[in-house]
Amino acid sequence: MNFDKLVEAAIKEAQERGDFEDLPGKGKPIDLNAYFDTPEDIRVAQTVLKNAGMASHEADLLKEIAVLKELRAGTLDENKKREIFKEIEKKQIEFGLAMERQKRQRR
Repeated sequence: MNFDKLVEAAIKEAQERGDFEDLPGKGKPIDLNAYFDTPEDIRVAQTVLKNAGMASHEADLLKEIAVLKELRAGTLDENKKREIFKEIEKKQIEFGLAMERQKRQRR
């Protein structure tokens, strides 16, 4: 049996067991803006690092921003929403500065 068929069989078994039923974000659109705003060479490097089990600071920031956005969307308290929004803004500024540093280092 070739590799593709093994993978398809494993996926089908997992589907039948219901392993994909309660995944986080199910039914929600994926926001890939931050991903595509990142230069391609940086994305490739981050993918290599991630596959090696080491995530960059910038990748960690993007994850934190995504978690904060989900938390804000699920919060009813307006004061808490403002606090979370401020934290998102801080993380986005930190991410922007980190990306700018990387651009300057590549020159």
